Amino acid sequence: MIKVEDIHSLSDFQRNTKAHVSRLKETGKPVVLTVNGKAELVVLAAQSFQVLADKIERAEAITGIRRGLAEAEAGKGRPAREALGAIRKEHRIPSVKGA
Repeated sequence: MIKVEDIHSLSDFQRNTKAHVSRLKETGKPVVLTVNGKAELVVLAAQSFQVLADKIERAEAITGIRRGLAEAEAGKGRPAREALGAIRKEHRIPSVKGA
């Protein structure tokens, strides 16, 4: 949740960039920048952004895994050997003994 103290005008951000950047790094919290009183931008320290991006990537992976498990439980899909065989055939990849 964005707090009122984390909302600043773009003009203030430009005038006091060093102070804002220090606060962004120290708190790790995003700052909303306004133009003519309307929220226009969100600024976030790079490290905080990376943490957020990693969480999104993990959540998307979990969603994909859950979807795959649900499809498997519903009987959708095909055996791995069959799928891999089709991929090998389509891309002309030779079979490996024992695979």
